[in-house]
Amino acid sequence: MSTILEDIDHGAAALTAAQAEEGAALAQRLLESVGPALELLTIELGRRHRLYETIDRLGAATAAQLADETGVGKRQLAEWLQQQAIAGVLVADDRAERYVLPESYRPVLLDPTNPLHGAGLAEMFAGIAETFEDVSAAFPGRGAVAFSDFGAAVRHGLETIYRPGYTHALGAWMAHLPDIAARLEQGGIVVDAGCGTGWSTIALARRFPHARVVGVDLDEASVDEARSHAAEAGVADRVSFAAADATDVGELARIVGGRATLVTVFLALHDMNEPQRALSAFAELLQEGGAVLVGDAQVSDTFTAPAGPLDRMFSAFSVLHCLPATLAEGSGHAHGTVLRAPTVAAWARAAGLADVRRLEIEHPAWSFYRLGV
Repeated sequence: MSTILEDIDHGAAALTAAQAEEGAALAQRLLESVGPALELLTIELGRRHRLYETIDRLGAATAAQLADETGVGKRQLAEWLQQQAIAGVLVADDRAERYVLPESYRPVLLDPTNPLHGAGLAEMFAGIAETFEDVSAAFPGRGAVAFSDFGAAVRHGLETIYRPGYTHALGAWMAHLPDIAARLEQGGIVVDAGCGTGWSTIALARRFPHARVVGVDLDEASVDEARSHAAEAGVADRVSFAAADATDVGELARIVGGRATLVTVFLALHDMNEPQRALSAFAELLQEGGAVLVGDAQVSDTFTAPAGPLDRMFSAFSVLHCLPATLAEGSGHAHGTVLRAPTVAAWARAAGLADVRRLEIEHPAWSFYRLGV
C-alpha cells in the first residue's frame, strides 16, 4: 500500500512543471489565508469580551489583571495576549507579562465612528462563520437563508463597517448632487431604502435638518435598533423607520406619505429581491427633478477571472451571505453582491430612470450612481 507521500509524489509527477507550479501556488495561497482568517476571529474574541477596552482603560495589563477585570479565565487570556502580540495587535513587555494597546490602534478597535475603525470586519466575519452550516445545508436546495438567521454579528458588523462613512463622508457625497442638496436644505423628504440599523438615515437627517427622513428595511430587528439609535441621536422628531419591502410601491408610498426629493440606497440595491422593481418604485416616488443616489459594490465593469481583491471579496461575500439572504426574500431575481455599472444602468433605464450618472466620489469599496428621470 502506497504512503500519502508517495501518492503526492505520484500526483505531482502526473502534472507538467507549469501545472505543478500553479498548483503549488494555490496550495500556498490557501495556507497563507488561514492565519489572517483565524486572526480576525481572535480580534472578535477581544471585542466581544471587552478585552481591548479593558487593556486601554488600565493602560497595560497582565493576564491576571485582565481576568480580574473581565471574568475571563486567566489561562486562555494568557494565550490570547501572547497571540495578539505575535499578530502585532498588542505590544508585550520584555518578559511577555504586561501588554499594551498602541495609541494608534485605538480608533481601529475602539472608536466606532472613526474613519479608521475596522473591528466590524472581524464581527461580520464571525457572523458569516457562525451561519456557514445553514448556508451549506441550504446549498443543495433553494439556497435561501434569511438575513435574520445570520444574527446580530452580521447585522452589527455591517453597521460598524459603514457607520464611519455615513458619519464623516456623507456630506461630501451629497456635494456631488448640489441641486438636490440645495432643495433639501430648505426641506423635503428623503427615503433611505435598505437603511439597516439607521446610521445612514441619521446622517442624512443631520445633514439636512429641515428635511423629513424615512428609513425602510425588511429586517425588523434592524428597524427596531434604528429607532433606538435615532432617539439617542436626538433626531427622532423628523426621522421615522418602517419594516417594509422597498419594491412594493404602494406600501412605500403609504409609509412615506409624499413625494421624495431624494432616495438613497447604500450597499442595499444588490440585496433586494427584484432590484429593478425597487428602482421602478423609487422612480414613481420621486418628485419632479428628484434623484436616486446608489452606493454599491466597487467591482470591475465586466466579468474578470481571476479578478482583483474587491471583486474577490464581494464575490465570496455573495456566495456566503448576500445571495442566500436575497433568495429568502422571494422568488424574484436575486442578483448577488457583484453589481457592475452596466447592470445598474440597464436596471435604471428599464425602471424609467433614464438619467444615469456615475459619480466621481472617492470610496475604498463603493461606486456611486445618480439616477433620475
